[in-house]
Amino acid sequence: MILSCSHVSKSFGTDVVLNDISFHIEDSEKAAIVGINGAGKSTLLKIIVGDIPSSQGTVTLSRGRTLGYLAQHQDLTSHRTIYQELLEVKRAVIDMEEQIRSLEMEMKHAQGARLEQMFDTYTRLTHQFELENGYSCQSEIVGVLKGLGFSEEDFSREISTLSGGQKTRVSLGKLLLSRPDIILLDEPTNHLDMGSIAWLETYLLNYKGAVIIVAHDRYFLDKVVTKIIELDQGQGMVFQGNYTSYSQKKAQVREARMKAWLNQQQEIRHQEEVIAKLKSFNREKSIKRAESREKMLAKIQVLDKPVEVNDEMDLRLEPNTVSGNDVMAIRDLSKSFGDNHLFSHIDIDIKRGERIAVIGNNGTGKTTLLKIINQMIPADTGQITLGAKVHIGYYDQDHQVLHMEKTLFDELQDTYPDLNNTRVRSVLAAFLFTGDDVFKRIGDLSGGERGRVSLAKLMLSNANFLILDEPTNHLDITSKEILEHALNQYTGTVLYVSHDRYFINRTATRILELTGETFINYIGNYDYYLEKRELMNDLYGKDAESASGTRAFSGLSAAAVSASAAGAPSVSASASGPAPSSVSGPCGGDKTAASVFQNLSIEKADTKQDWKAQKEQQARQRKKQNDLKKTEDAIAALEEQDAALDQQLVSPEVGSDVGKLMEIHREKESIKERLEQLYETWESLAENM
Repeated sequence: MILSCSHVSKSFGTDVVLNDISFHIEDSEKAAIVGINGAGKSTLLKIIVGDIPSSQGTVTLSRGRTLGYLAQHQDLTSHRTIYQELLEVKRAVIDMEEQIRSLEMEMKHAQGARLEQMFDTYTRLTHQFELENGYSCQSEIVGVLKGLGFSEEDFSREISTLSGGQKTRVSLGKLLLSRPDIILLDEPTNHLDMGSIAWLETYLLNYKGAVIIVAHDRYFLDKVVTKIIELDQGQGMVFQGNYTSYSQKKAQVREARMKAWLNQQQEIRHQEEVIAKLKSFNREKSIKRAESREKMLAKIQVLDKPVEVNDEMDLRLEPNTVSGNDVMAIRDLSKSFGDNHLFSHIDIDIKRGERIAVIGNNGTGKTTLLKIINQMIPADTGQITLGAKVHIGYYDQDHQVLHMEKTLFDELQDTYPDLNNTRVRSVLAAFLFTGDDVFKRIGDLSGGERGRVSLAKLMLSNANFLILDEPTNHLDITSKEILEHALNQYTGTVLYVSHDRYFINRTATRILELTGETFINYIGNYDYYLEKRELMNDLYGKDAESASGTRAFSGLSAAAVSASAAGAPSVSASASGPAPSSVSGPCGGDKTAASVFQNLSIEKADTKQDWKAQKEQQARQRKKQNDLKKTEDAIAALEEQDAALDQQLVSPEVGSDVGKLMEIHREKESIKERLEQLYETWESLAENM
């Protein structure tokens, strides 16, 4: 074990962020901390590295182990170049190499004991130099920089001239090169493109040390981690496996908790009904039993109803009108900014019902394409034609469609003046803005909150063609899943830019990869894209996209795209990937059919048994309910009889008739005996309901 967190809690005033969090990390283990925005993920990392103290609990790092931390935001200040900044991480190795070279020069002129002493030092230094990978030090730096998306032209750029995202990448590179025993990464993929994220996945998988990651990139977590630490409403729970495994187990845990809560609620209601009934019998024995049950009920530890913070977020995307089958046609589209040529002579056809993801490295022109379509910037050449009855709804990653000076309430009401106050408030409540929250200035909101406002506007637009630029940016995982579900249920057409591979995999029916100033079309989801891209690289080499034959793969229609080379596979598939291969070989089909029918027969038999058992259980339950009802009716009838006899006893005629009094007394005793039996029967039946 390299790291242990034991009963860690953290409060800010009366706000409890973390409550009794415990977990441990083994050597070389890769773990993730997940939770919604504000769950305390970054706070927990800061406690682990010692940036802030915990309110209680301990964090223990094994003796002699080193720890490295990458925060979300980096304020890196330096007059060095990018390359020099990373080279500085290897300062000890560089100094060692200089010492070795100096010894080599001195040894040429040394003799005797002096030479022997220098040779011993030289041997020790060269051995240490080899252990620290000194001979490949510079190539390691170049590999890390290129892996993180820096070109060789960038190496000479001064740190002070870089953007915040570029500084974060430099800081990440420095951390990786320093090779601590445990790395803590807070949202490391935020400023990386898909190629760099894939490189980082491979790097971390092969990293000999332990890694703890905070990230909303579920595809990244699926590839890298084997343990999930979930923070939910201050509580912590540990799951073994990657993100998908965690998601499935979490659903099972939540289902089990909900079932336990429902069962307990049902039992509590049942006991309350029994107690009320026993008291209504108005006899000493029944009242004592009722009191005993009340004491038992008071000792029950009542379970909290399982909830998820964003469970109530209600995103429904419903087009007002159905568009024509041809939603958009793009012909001969080109765009450059000076000498920066983004794309040229592009043809794209978009059909109704498609969900198209545009992917590619940063700076290739993905967002520019969306802005051209939305007439926010002009194209250099080309024409864009909208189909019949097409109404566009646009989601901007920078939220330029929002007015920073307005309140949330005014933003929606000004955009949709036909909405009354109640409707505006209800829509905002559906996106978790309630009470005085609706009067906050948009400029004062977090990125995630602005994203939810943009989604609210998008929902109200009733558009049938959604154009989305990085819609999952700043959204927590739960909000992403809600958006995924909404898009998959949406009956209109979607064109979006995203780096979120998990989101793409769940929603896209088609992918357009912008590379080499053109688009390559893949009819399928992200997994299918990876499979076919690897196949293309095998067929045409790693630089296939820059070869002269690229446009053989860029016939950008919804039809299948076939490679021009004879026998090359078509880059097309359904949204769920390629169809499974058929069984070949002698009698292969018959065996397959036989096994299928056998499995079907077994499934039908199992289903029939389950159905029969369920029906028998329902019949038994109905009989118990009927018996209980009959017993209650019999009790009520006898109690009415007993009350009627009491009325007779107080009448003057009966009071003077001794024989009649004795007869009524015997009848009341008989009723009492029968009631006692019925009370016992009722309690027994009620206990087993």
